[in-house]
Amino acid sequence: MPHPFRLPASRNLPAVVTAVLLVIASLLVSGAAPSPAAGRAAWTPKTPPLSTPWTDRVSVDHPLPDYPRPQLTRPDWANLNGIWDFAVTARDAGRPAVFGERIRVPFAPESALSGIQRKITADDRLWYRRTFTVPADWSGQRVQLNFGASDWETTVWVNGRRAGAAHRGGYDSFSYDITSLLNRGGTHTIVVSAYDPTEGGGQAIGKQRVQDVTAHPGHSIVYTASSGIWQTVWLEPTPATHITRLDMVPGLSDSTLRVTVRGTGAARVKVTVSSGGTRVGSATGMLGAEIAVPVPNARLWTPDDPFLYDVTAELTGVRGADRVGGYAGMRSIAVQDVDGVRRPVLNGRFVFQTGTLDQGFWPDGIYTAPTDDALRFDLQKHKDLGFNMVRKHIKVEPQRWFYWADRLGLLVWQDMPSMDSGKSPDDAARTQWENEYRAIVDQHRSSPALIQWVDQNEGWGQYDQARIADMVKAYDPSRLVDNMSGVNCCGAQDGGNGDVVDNHNYVGPGNTPTESVRASVLGEFGGLGLRVSGHEWYPGGGFSYEDQPTPAALDNRLVGLLDGIRENSMPAGGLSASVYTQITDVENEANGLLTYDRRVVKVDEARVRAANQALVAASRTVGPTVKLPVEQYVSLRVRTPGFTDRYIRHKDGLGYTEVVTSASGDLLKQDATWKVRPGLANRLCYSFESRNYPGEYLRHRDFRVRREAGGDSALYKADATWCPVRADGGVRLSAANYPLQYLRHIDAALWLARLGGTHAWDEPAFFTEDTTWAVDAPWAP
Repeated sequence: MPHPFRLPASRNLPAVVTAVLLVIASLLVSGAAPSPAAGRAAWTPKTPPLSTPWTDRVSVDHPLPDYPRPQLTRPDWANLNGIWDFAVTARDAGRPAVFGERIRVPFAPESALSGIQRKITADDRLWYRRTFTVPADWSGQRVQLNFGASDWETTVWVNGRRAGAAHRGGYDSFSYDITSLLNRGGTHTIVVSAYDPTEGGGQAIGKQRVQDVTAHPGHSIVYTASSGIWQTVWLEPTPATHITRLDMVPGLSDSTLRVTVRGTGAARVKVTVSSGGTRVGSATGMLGAEIAVPVPNARLWTPDDPFLYDVTAELTGVRGADRVGGYAGMRSIAVQDVDGVRRPVLNGRFVFQTGTLDQGFWPDGIYTAPTDDALRFDLQKHKDLGFNMVRKHIKVEPQRWFYWADRLGLLVWQDMPSMDSGKSPDDAARTQWENEYRAIVDQHRSSPALIQWVDQNEGWGQYDQARIADMVKAYDPSRLVDNMSGVNCCGAQDGGNGDVVDNHNYVGPGNTPTESVRASVLGEFGGLGLRVSGHEWYPGGGFSYEDQPTPAALDNRLVGLLDGIRENSMPAGGLSASVYTQITDVENEANGLLTYDRRVVKVDEARVRAANQALVAASRTVGPTVKLPVEQYVSLRVRTPGFTDRYIRHKDGLGYTEVVTSASGDLLKQDATWKVRPGLANRLCYSFESRNYPGEYLRHRDFRVRREAGGDSALYKADATWCPVRADGGVRLSAANYPLQYLRHIDAALWLARLGGTHAWDEPAFFTEDTTWAVDAPWAP
């Protein structure tokens, strides 16, 4: 069986078959073009708003020639990508008599790389047609027609007969056994119909919206739609009884790889795990039953060492003896207490997950990366920048994307694509969405990189959050589940369950309040923007959450955010993971670390990599959080040399420092005494209640720190919560909602200050000393 990293070559199907090529094809390849007019001269690509380094490297006749299913490989297959006949009709029209256009599959017709580049609406139906031949040496085998993905409702005919039920779903793969539809002649015709209403329907659409396919102004976080076929179409021969999927779950506790071989019919199967050509372990069982394959002394898969074992599965005792190859990584993922804080643990150890939001859009192919090198590129850039995780945001990529994540070593949070954010889904939409979700889980459940499912995002199309989280956890108990990313945003409702609680904070980083059961993560933050002339989708149309004037400013701000997580959010606030928005610009969003065309890295790679590496390294030795004496009175003393006789006190509602001695009056002593309460906004942090004004707390507002009451508002609770960080001779108190900013005294007044800030109270001299406090016995017990 071919090594999974050296995948079998396709029998690519040429677009123009001359008499000479037919002779060659009889020996080497299979295929024929739809018609002689479908040759290279009859088709040309369109010009995208931006070209990528790979735009001009896409083959006309053989785009995306790489094996599309790396975790279930067979040595023989035939790629159907290339030039197809194409037509667009009214939604309810029948098959057109004339296919008057040509399209390059598998690029969506909205894309420049397809050669169509036209808006597709809910009133349109797409039609594709091409011919093919079956290699003579496939005789006696079943012929499978496979689609990586087609958006959204796809119907297939072969030689005029329908291949099976229409497939509904835009993100999962599907197949048809077309053996009985093949005629006795050498040439066969495929016709595909695709209907995609995008937001006009109720299905999962992610960030797709019907809009102009050429660049246009407008600030929007949704992008150009991709309709119809957008992943590889291909043929493969199989025996009648054959393998359809390998479900692989590593078991570190008993040093086994638990493999369930799915397939058609009944048969015994042998599964072998090997490394570098040397067998590690093997076991036998039945199709559909779990088989425990021993993997002694397993080399664990981690982002630093993404080691993959080779896996083969072979049917025994049946005609044809189907045999497939794949790969697996040995790793575990769970949530558990680490020094009193709920943390995700990889292979039993907490490692902070630092990643980016990855939308997966391209200016030339929209939903489809132009080449496999391009598909890998974004993931490699994550590694180059020091990230160890990627959140694939409400889109599901081809299986080769997961292969590269597995091989390069990137933890993956996989979002289920959302339904339209402006609608409450009806029963039919819910049923479809859940069916598609389960199909996506099945398709990618064996990827070692994929560690977490993200069910819903910011309330978009939200419903039954708790039930869905339980459903996904039961369906795939080997991974973490996030029931809602951004529970604090946009009307989202937290189901209250799953393995993590997930906030969005822009620009942030902020903290996600900790809990006793779920780990706290930051599903989105950042969004720092920098427009790069000559590399904008619509020149002058870019926007971000916070524009930066120069690359140096962007570097400083980004590294500052990462340092804030390392210094405060992780150790003091209990944060365990963060997702920066985002890896690339997307259309008019100019907040990427790279431009949309992938030609410019906006940040200093070495500096960002060092900041991420420092964050990950610090997580390995984070230790317990700083503990203060809860429900006891304390006084907070200045640690700046020459001022160590001063204490925090309130006066006329504002915070100051003042000298307090045993001779001071009772009122001053009471003003300088505070009760330590559990953090109003984070149980790992603290709030300081006034001794003589119960119910009023030390909080920041408009940078000034004051004594104030605020009721139950979330903003007040966050402003009145302080997370202690260890410091020489005391603690530093960072704002729970602004981890980069500290409680500071300057000229006797108390401020919320940030090193490198632009205000007078951000003065860098003595910044650390001025933000360090001794926790002393109270002046007024």
